[in-house]
Formats: sequence, C-alpha cells, structure tokens
Amino acid sequence: MNTYDVIVIGGGHAGTEASLASARCGSRTLLLTQSFNTVGQMSCNPSIGGIGKGHLTKEVDALGGVMARAADAAGIHFRTLNKKKGPAVWATRSQADRDLYKFFIQKQIKEQKNLDVLENEVVDIIMEKYSISGVELNDGTIIKTKNVILTAGTFLSGIIHIGDQKISAGRIGEKASNKLADRMRDLDLKMGRLKTGTPPRLNVDSINFSNLIEQPGDEPRPVFSFVGSTLDHPKQIKCYIARTNEKTHATIKQSLDRSPLFNGVITGKGPRYCPSIEDKVTRFADKESHQIFLEPEGLNSKLIYPNGISTSLPKKDQENFIRTIEGLENVIIENYGYAIEYDFFDPRGLNSNLENKKISGFFMAGQINGTTGYEEAASQGIVAGINAAMRSQTKNMWSPSRENSYVGVMIDDLITQGAPEPYRMFTSRAEHRLYLREDNADKRLTPIGWKLGSVEETRYDIYNKKQEQIDTEIQRLADFKIMENNRKISAKEFLKRPKTSYQDLSIYSSDYRLAEKDIGENCSIRIKYEGYIQKQKLEVIKNKKDEEMTLPDKMNYSEITALSIEARENLAMVKPQNLRQAARVPGVTPAAISILKVQIKAFQNNAK
Repeated sequence: MNTYDVIVIGGGHAGTEASLASARCGSRTLLLTQSFNTVGQMSCNPSIGGIGKGHLTKEVDALGGVMARAADAAGIHFRTLNKKKGPAVWATRSQADRDLYKFFIQKQIKEQKNLDVLENEVVDIIMEKYSISGVELNDGTIIKTKNVILTAGTFLSGIIHIGDQKISAGRIGEKASNKLADRMRDLDLKMGRLKTGTPPRLNVDSINFSNLIEQPGDEPRPVFSFVGSTLDHPKQIKCYIARTNEKTHATIKQSLDRSPLFNGVITGKGPRYCPSIEDKVTRFADKESHQIFLEPEGLNSKLIYPNGISTSLPKKDQENFIRTIEGLENVIIENYGYAIEYDFFDPRGLNSNLENKKISGFFMAGQINGTTGYEEAASQGIVAGINAAMRSQTKNMWSPSRENSYVGVMIDDLITQGAPEPYRMFTSRAEHRLYLREDNADKRLTPIGWKLGSVEETRYDIYNKKQEQIDTEIQRLADFKIMENNRKISAKEFLKRPKTSYQDLSIYSSDYRLAEKDIGENCSIRIKYEGYIQKQKLEVIKNKKDEEMTLPDKMNYSEITALSIEARENLAMVKPQNLRQAARVPGVTPAAISILKVQIKAFQNNAK
C-alpha cells in the first residue's frame, strides 16, 4: 500500500520517537530510513540525560515515549547530577551500552502496531499548493501522505572534517542526503549551516587506569523511566576521570593552523556549551587543565569514549595531544574524532506544533531545527509525531507550554529566537523550574499524553496507581502527629522544613510505617515545594490573559511604525501566535508589547 497517514523521514532519536508516537496515537505510519540497522544508533556519546537533558528524557517517558526505557535497559553506569542542590535541578544521567540501546529501540519499532519501516532514500517531498501530498524515493516510487515529519539529523549536505580531509556523510560511514538537501533549498525556506563534533574512540586495553580517578555509579541507583526499576539495568561498571595538562595544551596550540575550526574551512556555528578541545585551550587559556571522562561504550566493547576532547584535528595531531595525558601515554586510537557541518532550517519558520508555517502537513524535529543532543531531538520527535497524527485524524493539535514542560520551553525558545548556535537544554532556561522537576514529569504530562493517545492504557494505569498512593500518603502525613519540643506537629509540617527527609520520620516516631521509598520521596518533594508552586501558579494565571491575546496572521508589522525597525523585522520573520511568544522575540520590549495590544484591538475592530 502506497498511502500512509504520516511518513517519518529518518531513524534517529527524533525519528524513532515521532514514528512510535504517531503509531500509538492510531495513525498508519511509515518510517523511512536508509538502513534499519542504524535505527536508534547513538552517533556520539552513548549516554542519556544530564543537566536539563534528564528532564527532557523524563518528559518523553511521561508522554509514552521509549527513550527512558531504552536508557534503563542499556544503562551500565547511573548517576544523579546536582544532588547537592534542590530537587528542581536534580538530573539523571546514564552511560549506555551502545548495542543494547539500539537493539531495544529497534525491538520497539518492530513490535509497534500501525508502524511500517522501509529502507530507502527520500529524494523529494511532494507538495500541491503548499500542502504535503507525498514523498519520492530514490527508485522513483511515490508514497502518498498528507503529513511528513522530517528528522534528517546531520544528514542534509553533511560534510565530515578531519584536518584537511573532507568526507560527504551524515555521520561516519553513512552517506549524506544530498538530493533531499538540494530539493529543500528549492522550497525557499530559511536555512543555514551548523556544526558539531565527536572525540576519537580509544582502545580500553591501551589505557593505564592505575593513575586515573575512579568514578563509580550512584547507590542507591537512579531509574530513568516512570515504569522502570533497577531490575531493568544490565551489569554496572565504573567510569574514570583523566585530565589534560600544559603539555597537552601546548601541543594543541601548535597544530591549530591545521584545524578546520580555526583555519576558516568550517563556517558553521558550533555548540557553545560543548566546545571542541581546540576551543577550550584558546577560549579558556588561563586554565591549566580540563577534565576528561573516560566512558566505556558497552559491556562487550573495547572502545572508550573520552568525553571532553571533541576534535577535528588531523589524525597525527590527535595522537600527539592525547598521548600527553596521564594514563593515555600509549593509547591506541580506534576511530578518530571529527567535526561535521550540516544544513538546518531556521526554527522560526515553525509554529508551536512543529509544523512549517508555509507548508501544511510538513513537520520538522531534531537537529535540523538547530538543536544538539539526543534528548532535545527525542522530545521534539514525540511532539511532532503526536501532532502529525492529530492532524491526520482532523483533531486539535497540542502545543506544550513553558509552564508545563521543558519541551515547551525549548520549542518556544526555538520558534521565537531561532538557533544562532546549536541549542542545548539547561534548567536555567526555564522560569518555572521549581515546578518543572524530573520527579513530577508524569503528573504534568501523562494525563495529556493519555488524552492524545500517545500513552497506552497499561502505562496510564501504573500512573494512576502511583498518584493514588502519593495522595493517600500525603493525607496520612497531614493526619499523623509527632512530638517535638513538647508540642505536637503533623508529619507534613515536619517535612516542610528544608533539611528534613522522609526517612527521618522513622527516627521521630517508631509508630510511623514508611511507604515505598520512591513514593515517600515524591511526597516529601511535593510538600517542600507546595508553597512555591502555589505562588508560581498564581503568577501564571495573572499573566495568562494578556499573554494569550492572539496576533492575527495577516498583521503587517512593517506598517506599525511605532515599533523599532528590529522589532518589525523580527516579528515579520517569526509571526508569533500570541503576545507571550512575541515577548520573547529579540528586539520586542515591554513598550512594544503595549503597542501590539493596541494593534490587536484595532485589527479586531476593523474586522467587525
């Protein structure tokens, strides 16, 4: 059959979540990939989560996605980052066995109802009057659809750089999508070039670990998925920490004229928060040393991923600087590091559903929207998959908001501010981060996912049971009294104090029967943040009425001379849907928002 409700192009982290979500929502879905063997592949660091990224992973899971479950099934080293800070910024991270992760994803794809997979290359996206009507494959086959999700990652006109060597590729060993890239340029959509990079892979047997710092995983061990447990985890291993030194930095500086990042060969903007080692030794010249995390790529793999030394230097120069590092003096490089440049689309051309503003039924997700990282891609993918399915069923699409999710923060940032550099999620980007915690992602998003169809019944039943247990326990804490300084206080009042923990209750009263650890901890966090969250909700309600004032699609910003030229140009480019989005557009001041309010009312009056 050559007709589908939704077609997803690309089998990376965005594409797999998009295709699975679309199929779960009941739409007949086709995943198109050059090779099924690479579906779910971790092309850079085999890890999931981290600061901000762990929040996104939990949100994907809360919406019924697969990333967190795959991280649990493949995770060989788990940690909770920021544990010394408040729960709002705690971040789960797992080092994964690359093969176990990929196999888990592929199994989900194979078993998913409503989802077909076809190995082929897409060379054209067919449109009729700016509406999607199908795709054309490399062999001339036409497959009809009204909804396409493009998740091409780094494959559009991808070029790998290793010193002066250039290779046309989407990632090492896989050809770039040049024909599709050429077709995309004909669509008159704003595009640009970005770059990212990866470090060399080292042979584990050639490393001297005796002088390196051991980094064991956390105990008790964190779990990623809301429906997971430590029983899902494979064997756990240690990671190690090495450090660069002055000799390392001097060696790198001597080779900078051979780095495509510094000699002008690479023009694409790279990620500020994940710089190459060449960037580090020049931008932070006062630092005598940089940390390197040596992370195994799998239980049966000989490869070590040296997190922190991404590079595009020539092969010989990579060998020279790495062998100046203690423990790596005799290291064997199995795969050399490289930088990759690729085409991306200005995300300001999308609406909050991740649908293109010019082309109906054309959705985009992942690195082609200017983001970097598996988690950012996956969370866009699940939103695009849900919305393409909703559109195919003529149902209302869903826009995550800044108030209810990190994925909402990310999409809002992208569609209002664009991606002048690869976008990475951090907790600091969210103004409501006291509410947007990892522990409550399911409470925030699972009911939404259930209504949309992306959360299946079994998962929803588990969610409801958990919420009932939490509600029951919070009531029990409110009713139970403990003695303190000759006065009675409720256990709930006791837990409102900053340095108290749920486990402390057993010390104060042997009569209190503790609930399961994760239920008790969840109750404790909710109780501690209760007052802050209530204040935050009142602020949101107060501001919402004005922020949700809709800006007409036909508003001509160039004629609003009271606005600055910068504001007019950026508003015309972004075409924000409401005043909240408009307020985040560069150059739009509070005074400009007041002007726009007047314009909205004038537009409404003229329309009567």
